[in-house]
Amino acid sequence: MKGQDLPIHEIREPLLASLKKQPRLILTAPTGSGKSTQVPQMLLDAVRSPSFSLPSFDGQIVILQPRRLPTRMLAAWVAQARGVKLGDEVGYQIRFDNITSEKTRIRYVTEGVLLRQMLSDPQLRGISALIFDEFHERHLYGDITLARALQIQETTRPDLKIIVMSATLDVAAVKNYLAPCEILSSEGRTFPVTIDYLPKSAESIAPKIWETAVRELQRLVKQFPEGDALVFMPGAYEISRTVQEARAMLGRDFVVFPLHGELPNHEQDAAVAPLKGRTSFQLVHSEKDKLEACPTLRKVVVATNVAETSLTIEGVRIVIDSGLARIARYDPHRGINTLLIEKISRASADQRAGRAGRTAAGHCLRLWTQREHESRAVQELPEIKRLDLSEVVLTLKASGVEDIYNFRWLEPPDRKSLEQAEMLLRDLGAVADLGSARAPRADSRASRESSGGMTDEVSVTAREARALPTLITELGRQMLAFPLHPRYSRILLAAHELGCVRAACLIAALTQGRDLLLRNQGRTVQEAREELLGEGAASDFFILMRAWRYAKQNHYDVARCKRLGIHAQSARQVEPLFEQFLDIAKREKLDISEKPVTNEAVQRCVLAGFSDHTARRLDAGTLRCEMVHGRRGTLARESAVKSPLFVAAEVREVQSGLGKEKELNVILSLATEIKEEWLRKMFPYDFTETTEVMYDSAQRRVGAGRLKKFRDLILEVKRSDDVPLDAAAEILAQEVAKGNLTLTNWNESAEQWIVRANRLREWMPELNLPAFGENERMEILRRVCHDAVSYKEIKDRDVMRVLKEWLPPQQRSGVEKFAPDRIELYSAQAGTPMPPNRNKPRSVKVIYSPDKPPMISARIQDLFGVTEGFFVANRRVPVVIQILAPNNRPVQVTQNLATFWRETYPKLKQELQRKYPKHEWR
Repeated sequence: MKGQDLPIHEIREPLLASLKKQPRLILTAPTGSGKSTQVPQMLLDAVRSPSFSLPSFDGQIVILQPRRLPTRMLAAWVAQARGVKLGDEVGYQIRFDNITSEKTRIRYVTEGVLLRQMLSDPQLRGISALIFDEFHERHLYGDITLARALQIQETTRPDLKIIVMSATLDVAAVKNYLAPCEILSSEGRTFPVTIDYLPKSAESIAPKIWETAVRELQRLVKQFPEGDALVFMPGAYEISRTVQEARAMLGRDFVVFPLHGELPNHEQDAAVAPLKGRTSFQLVHSEKDKLEACPTLRKVVVATNVAETSLTIEGVRIVIDSGLARIARYDPHRGINTLLIEKISRASADQRAGRAGRTAAGHCLRLWTQREHESRAVQELPEIKRLDLSEVVLTLKASGVEDIYNFRWLEPPDRKSLEQAEMLLRDLGAVADLGSARAPRADSRASRESSGGMTDEVSVTAREARALPTLITELGRQMLAFPLHPRYSRILLAAHELGCVRAACLIAALTQGRDLLLRNQGRTVQEAREELLGEGAASDFFILMRAWRYAKQNHYDVARCKRLGIHAQSARQVEPLFEQFLDIAKREKLDISEKPVTNEAVQRCVLAGFSDHTARRLDAGTLRCEMVHGRRGTLARESAVKSPLFVAAEVREVQSGLGKEKELNVILSLATEIKEEWLRKMFPYDFTETTEVMYDSAQRRVGAGRLKKFRDLILEVKRSDDVPLDAAAEILAQEVAKGNLTLTNWNESAEQWIVRANRLREWMPELNLPAFGENERMEILRRVCHDAVSYKEIKDRDVMRVLKEWLPPQQRSGVEKFAPDRIELYSAQAGTPMPPNRNKPRSVKVIYSPDKPPMISARIQDLFGVTEGFFVANRRVPVVIQILAPNNRPVQVTQNLATFWRETYPKLKQELQRKYPKHEWR
């Protein structure tokens, strides 16, 4: 049988023996060893072998794959190897595509499919083994499904076999998680792969990565005249440019194929299948003639990271790695899904390089420098750390997991991500807080509308809501019946109530794949669109629906679609999805009959699924918008929606450019106009009117307004002259504290008063002086700003009076007496009477410091006759004296004048007398 010579067969007997002893197994085997295709067959054949059978093993063998494309291709390969029809003994199941039957014993599935099956059948009846393939990729549903599988095995299905397989796996972490479990390793048979790097950064060599890749490919196919080539690019666009460039530059000796998830099945198959023996229909027209003219052609496949693992492309001896991939992430702080081009990890780079050593020695060129390689992450961040968790959380809630924070995570996600997921599910009515006033939102739309109107405050704050346990509602269970993101499930259920299920199914189908309308197609295309599809609309979905119907009516003709900038292949893929959603809706007893539908009904359905994406344009002349949860974004220029208030079905962070030219923009697209009254009726607990105090930084003035809000998004402000003075004082004080406003009289004297009081508190505790800290400063500022609403009113206020009045009279007198602002040089304290030629005592300012002794400065002539030092705090603290020359520059610092006159002054006098002969010297 095909595949019997693969290295994985070396461990067949140990594998089966391990599963007899222990139902959990970790299997590590190199890329290309055959584990993805052979291990399921080993198990199935063992069941049928009387010499080596597994007890209680008569059900399906389910293999979980992280990606759709390998799921389908692996199933097809195994079916072909076993000589059976795909869908009989061997089949596959991915979202919206189920090629299995009652005969199926080996079933390849994507991870989300099995998780939903666990929900409907917690005992997994009819399944004997679960194989988690390529587990090192740490896909979100892989982690969750493994956790649920362990729960099922430990409770109701101790006979269930669980195998975790990978080429590069952190075995220690998974072993501890699965314990007790067996561990097996297959050495495999790999060939050496030489790895080279660019001498300089790719960006410095060519601005476009595909230009660098093709130039290096031209060089390498000459250097290595045997074997095919595999080029890794981050996405479909980069692949398309690389394919165009390679076909133009390599000549007729090569055929070039793209490979990514958006291609139709036959084009994906064409890229993976060997050239030898393929029929002409398996080649695109531009490459067909080449194969007929030259049977010894070499193949070049340009792929995304879908070719990194699982799939084997035979004959590859050269790998060119861009080092880039489009990586999905979710920002829980802003609620934005992103799909950005990022640098892959070193582990992913090693996986890609290994593709060149499957059948013979190979070569890998990395389009970055070796120094850059050393700075890359060791491994990719697990998806559970970077993706939206709402669908997973809803599934767990349906499984009875109330406390998702203490769920049996292999690696716990960020708490903020879980909170964000629960917040979205609350907004959708899929979960409800136990004991919360917000719980009625989980009931039917009719009950929510019956409580309509506006409230002055929200019963439960967002922070309090996050602390409450949540349970799935009946609405949430209904939503799980649909294999969609919870947003679109909610839309379909709302559509049933509003009588527009067919329109909602079409909207859902239009958003599952590639964008139907191509962007930036030029003025001619734009004018044609406006003529046939309309210039303005209450929803961008209406434009998409018209575009799809146009494409369908014209049988998805490429030329006709191109005239309007419609992606014909994407339009063709919408129809089967639309039919599937209708079938699902019908199965769930939703009304799918064709009937007249109002635009408002469809718009309200969209609002039901995207209320947390409510946005308001800042003004009619701009595309800049504010959104709920304090976010900002820009409405996409191609949007047909002109309304100031709308919801965006897509909020994406788009990266443009690479390197220094890289920019990130938050773009709001697929907009739908909404009305304020809809928000009031559908979300009464989130619609509020409050009086708030606001600061106008331009006028430097505090004002008040009656604010109408949806959650934290301000919908309307009505100005008021009735400003709460305490709130105004607080805002003005904060602006002063931030340095945005300056008080003329908060000067050095004011700061010195605070230091004097604080130091005296240290020196004389018996006075019981209060501390002047940051809190006290703010209170002083509030008092200074009291009864004012503008900077003009507070600018010249008497700060010192407020400072002194902070202390009661007795303590205030103590500060003046024991920490004086000035000291008289001729006084009883200094032990020297005032000279007869003086009309009044001479005093000097005392400088106080938070961490140094107090200090005065005095000219040497003013100190003649002063033989003692100076003191503060009732003579407990000596004062440092800075002695000045006639030019007021310091010549000595001392606390002991007697010693100064006796030891230092004689020498100093001679020097100073020469410089200043006209001054008095004693």
